[in-house]
Amino acid sequence: MGDVNNNPEPRGSLGAKIDLPVFRLVGDVADKLGRECYVVGGYVRDLMLGRPSKDVDFLTVGSGIEVAREVARKMRGSHLSVFKNFGTAQVKGRDIELEFVGARKESYNRDSRKPIVEDGTLADDISRRDFTVNAMALCVNARRFGELVDMYGGEADLAAGVIRTPLDPDITFSDDPLRMMRAVRFATQLGFEIVPETFDAIRRNAQRISIISRERVMDELMKIMRSAKPSVGWVLLLRTGLLKLIFPELFALRGVEQVRGVGHKDNFYHTLAVLDNVAERSDNVWLRWAALLHDIAKPVTKRWDENAGWTFYGHNVVGAKMVPRIFRKMKFPLNDKMKYVQRLVDLHMRPIALVEDEVTDSAVRRLLFDAGDDIDDLMLLCSADITSKNREKVDRFRSNYELVKQKMAELEERDRIRNFQPPVDGLEIMATFGLGECREVGIIKERIKNAILDGEIPNDHNAARGLMIGFAAEELGLHPVDLT
Repeated sequence: MGDVNNNPEPRGSLGAKIDLPVFRLVGDVADKLGRECYVVGGYVRDLMLGRPSKDVDFLTVGSGIEVAREVARKMRGSHLSVFKNFGTAQVKGRDIELEFVGARKESYNRDSRKPIVEDGTLADDISRRDFTVNAMALCVNARRFGELVDMYGGEADLAAGVIRTPLDPDITFSDDPLRMMRAVRFATQLGFEIVPETFDAIRRNAQRISIISRERVMDELMKIMRSAKPSVGWVLLLRTGLLKLIFPELFALRGVEQVRGVGHKDNFYHTLAVLDNVAERSDNVWLRWAALLHDIAKPVTKRWDENAGWTFYGHNVVGAKMVPRIFRKMKFPLNDKMKYVQRLVDLHMRPIALVEDEVTDSAVRRLLFDAGDDIDDLMLLCSADITSKNREKVDRFRSNYELVKQKMAELEERDRIRNFQPPVDGLEIMATFGLGECREVGIIKERIKNAILDGEIPNDHNAARGLMIGFAAEELGLHPVDLT
């Protein structure tokens, strides 16, 4: 990767951390082209925090594309992509991705987040960045290799664990409202606090989020949902006023209503507790979304009953119907991911019902059949949904929950119910009775399925065929045809 001999010693601990062939190569190329070149942004931040990062952003004073072309030429096995319209280039190596851009300065029109971009200096480029912790640069030129440029106190803010903007936060967020979402996301991912002046500016500018595309907003939400404790981000979105604008259905969950001194729990904070419980046990982001949406229909199904108190009858069914609409509005994929979340929202009350009632073999078989391969995730969601402060109630639920899991394992081993297909299919029914496609075929198939799920017959072909012939004769007046 080029000659790195006789280079000056790297300056400070950060310089030592980037004293690697790839950084020396980029610095050597930049020197030969007469360009100042710096590692900037998230890589510098994560380097200071000791967080792993494979994507490296380089800022050059002058053409970044020119530097990228020469780096790609010298880096074995690399691939170069140039984006002339944006003035950027990307060099992909085997296990690293390098982004190059020339220093820029920007100005904005109020009704758009698309900036007017001009060539700029290092200071111009650093000052336009979103937060101080992302506004640091490490020089890779040989003469200043490893030198930190920190114009806005980013190193001190990292040490203090705070998020603040380099310049006036009102200008920062008005120019690019997506930065408000990024502030929440970084606070969630890093466990940092948004400083009061920056937080207040988000509240003042929250309405500006309307000019940002749904795709960009949802990209930030996905990063929040992948964080160790996603609830932090959702609470910040609520407190800043952003939640009501970007996710009104979730916003509607918050608060407690009382009638005759009887109140229900705050379903917003209950939902976040369930989400965090799931996040502690699973990295599956779609399971986390199912946790966030499991009670989404409670505001529209909430009723006061003089005898029963507050009720939310059918909120699981209504919630499942809301999922496609929410996914469509959020620009989420309308594919198997959506159907998975919808299924879990629909079924999330079923294990609870089993826990509260007598655990019958029939009910467990039906749950196994309906949930299929998602049964383990459903049971995890069910367990996470036990958030009562009543210790005795929690202990009772968990004990019964374990009983359900045990019975599931026993029945699955014995009856092979998960994703089962009835051992007698429609073609065999039609051939047996000389039928074409008709209503009677469906009735017979349903009778066989229910008989297996109810434990009336075992899940095997002979038992199913015997039941089919008897049922068809007694209930439908059908008899096997003689095919000889």
